[in-house]
Amino acid sequence: MNVWSKLLTALRGGATEAGEALVDSQALRILDQEIRDAEQALRSSRESLAQIMARQKLASEQVQKTAARVSEYETHALKALEVGNEALALEVAEKIAQLEAELRAEREQSEGFAASVSQLRKAVNQTEGNIKHLKQQVDTVKATESVQKAQLAVAQRYGGTQNKLQTAVESLERIKRQQAERAAQMEAAEELASAASPEDALHAKLRAAGIIEDRHSANSVLARLKDQGKT
Repeated sequence: MNVWSKLLTALRGGATEAGEALVDSQALRILDQEIRDAEQALRSSRESLAQIMARQKLASEQVQKTAARVSEYETHALKALEVGNEALALEVAEKIAQLEAELRAEREQSEGFAASVSQLRKAVNQTEGNIKHLKQQVDTVKATESVQKAQLAVAQRYGGTQNKLQTAVESLERIKRQQAERAAQMEAAEELASAASPEDALHAKLRAAGIIEDRHSANSVLARLKDQGKT
């Protein structure tokens, strides 16, 4: 049971390493997609912000309208009191109370929209800054990645050239050794030939000096023929 547990742990570890290796190999692609997802979320946030700002504007306008109606009915109530019509003034006062309740609710709604607009605007601005900063970092990482790949390619080409040069140098040295060996062999053969016939070498020197006659020369052959004719 312990062996199976260790085997399963090893398999999970291998899968994790494979997954991490895949993530590392696709890191920039994944990062680009994450940035696109963040930009899409940001666009949705802007749309939501625009909708809330529109609602806040309408709510603010409604607050102003209701406040204006409250002021209008207050004026009516005062005039009713001036003419001594308290019943009418009370009826108007009831209307004012109703409008003031509506006004409080509308103000709360408008203030809620305003608070949401402020928070969402702050979040949008912060997200925009984060995405901009992240893009700058990604550009730097991509530039560094390109430079490192170029450096690696140069290093690999340089290493390959060095290997080829080393092979060429070794071939050249072998050729030089072979030529030196052949030259040494030829010199040795000449020395052996000279040592094997010292007398021939001496006769050659005497003939060259004219001390002894070369029997195979044209003059020698002609003299021998003349002697044969005389006999």
